[in-house]
Amino acid sequence: MRAVSGPLGDRKLLGLVGPTASGKTALSLALAEALGAEIVSVDSMLVYRGMDVGTAKPTAEERARVRHHLVDLADPSESYDVVRYAADVEACVGAAGDRPLLFVGGTGFYWRALTHGIFDGPPTSPELRKELEQRARDIGAEALHAELVAIDPVAATRIHPNDVRRVVRALEVERQTGRTLTDWQAQWREGPGMTGEPRAGAERTLVGLQVEPEVLESRIRERTRRMLDGGWIEEVRAIRDGAGFGPTAVQALGYPEVLRHLDGELDRAELQTTIALRTRQFARRQRTWFRKFPEIEWVPAPEPAGLDRWVETWADRFSC
Repeated sequence: MRAVSGPLGDRKLLGLVGPTASGKTALSLALAEALGAEIVSVDSMLVYRGMDVGTAKPTAEERARVRHHLVDLADPSESYDVVRYAADVEACVGAAGDRPLLFVGGTGFYWRALTHGIFDGPPTSPELRKELEQRARDIGAEALHAELVAIDPVAATRIHPNDVRRVVRALEVERQTGRTLTDWQAQWREGPGMTGEPRAGAERTLVGLQVEPEVLESRIRERTRRMLDGGWIEEVRAIRDGAGFGPTAVQALGYPEVLRHLDGELDRAELQTTIALRTRQFARRQRTWFRKFPEIEWVPAPEPAGLDRWVETWADRFSC
């Protein structure tokens, strides 16, 4: 097994984390301005062009205030994964030079790539990969995916049948090593890198925003209503009727429910209620995931009126 080094090298990691609707966007803008920093997104869905309303992507005005990186990198029909994210971070860090970067977002898997490096698996085998790619052409993507279901059903549930590249990689790993991709990844997740000192990067300041559950629930309900009123349904319709959603983008929070609404399965009220419920459940999973990061210092999220005071208090801690 290879766990490659993190994409940050020796750069100090300045990070603002928290569950969805915890106020990261507004606070990160104020903090970045105080630090003279640029913002690097740590969000697996902000990478998709055209998915603006439903992902609560920073607006054009907000991005004009502070330069944002790793936003709008791929079309919704494309696949985008943590390996590509790590490569994009590495390029971003290299281009930034001495400019401070503030990492902001709630995708725990991407945060782990920043702090612990990424799992890279056994080395690739060009001959075996070529054989498997030819087999995909011969028998079709669904049949090849069925072979993965037979040997590694856990990985198969995560990999879309049309994502031939990832199906081939999972089959390649099992053929090379006699162990499934799921086994390799479990060893990485449970190894000393997650329970002990992070392997990747150097000094880090990670601050997490805490919001009382009842306050977060109220924010989620209001934000869901506002996003639906603000064109989310029309956004999803335009993507569906265009190039369509790929296997990764279609998993974005709330988007499957909007697609069900467009198919007549949910009325407008049911849509809003269902998305708010899914979002609350997602926020709970985020909080659970972030418990794996002992270096995060959790602090109460400020109210909008208290942003400036919060920034004054914390700016020195984030200073490079």
